[in-house]
Amino acid sequence: MRITPVLAVATALLSLTACGGGGTGGPNASAAPDGKSIILITPNPVGTNSFLQLGVKGAEAAAKEIGASFKLYESKDPTSIAQNVDAAVRAKPTVIVGISFSFDDVFTTVPKQHPQQQFLQVDSCAKEQAPNLACVSFKEHEAAYLAGVEAGLLTKSGKIGVVAALDTPFIHRWIEPFFAGAASVKPDVAGTPLYVGGNNPFSDPARAKSQAQTLTDRGADITLAAASAGNQGVFEAVAATGAKAFGVDVNQCGQSAGNVVDNVLKHVDVAELAAIKEIVSGKTGGVKVYGLAEGGVGVGALSADVASSGCTVAASPDVITKVKQVRDDILAGKVTVADPLQS
Repeated sequence: MRITPVLAVATALLSLTACGGGGTGGPNASAAPDGKSIILITPNPVGTNSFLQLGVKGAEAAAKEIGASFKLYESKDPTSIAQNVDAAVRAKPTVIVGISFSFDDVFTTVPKQHPQQQFLQVDSCAKEQAPNLACVSFKEHEAAYLAGVEAGLLTKSGKIGVVAALDTPFIHRWIEPFFAGAASVKPDVAGTPLYVGGNNPFSDPARAKSQAQTLTDRGADITLAAASAGNQGVFEAVAATGAKAFGVDVNQCGQSAGNVVDNVLKHVDVAELAAIKEIVSGKTGGVKVYGLAEGGVGVGALSADVASSGCTVAASPDVITKVKQVRDDILAGKVTVADPLQS
């Protein structure tokens, strides 16, 4: 799932307040001879956050394809996000990219103040969208529902859980659909969500592990890890008890061999690359939403390489068959997955 990035680039003061690398040169920057440039701002340090790693991957791939330089500005809090956005605007790149809902507020105002600068928000969109702000979002709830179907078919205790970073409407896109998918194949399943919270909800493996231990103590034998860089803590907790987990964003099955069923996948890098290329070609503004139909989200069970994925669902062909059927039913409109953001 998701979430946040930054690196200072303008004045000495801003360079001191940013969390990560320098504004020019170094491992976070690459040069381009023709003047095109991309600045990616994250809400948090990238570190082991798979969601943010996908954001960097997409921006780097775009820079390579269009012959642009790339700089990464990693933020650590709302104040440094604002400072990084200000520094990026001063640098006047071809595109400024912000990842996650953490940019909703700043991207409501800054693009309007700088109409000649192109902006891209990935994984959310400011409520008051300026013409020079393009947005890319995903139907995470569709993929979470499919993972829930897997969980409902595989749970032996009839109790499943979610360890999520925060109790927010956006993050509930992983929670209610996961439980709904499980209930669609096992009506009496019981689902419990717990939250990491604290000062670092997206990068706190210790707190995530503690919450996962609470769920397993209550009898949950399958837990969806939706805590970004904290997911490793969830994997450790289930491994200690013989329970299973689901990862998010990328294939995380290799992080805890034999303990991860599957992953709620979100192809952030692919959507981001496409959006940046469109902006550079002159197609600015607008919102694009990627779901199952667009190939923007999914689960590993649907992948051609599931047998070599390291995910335990590979050993359950009947589950894979059911997931494919439900996927097809969603695409055909026979099954509608409720979006918690729209309720």
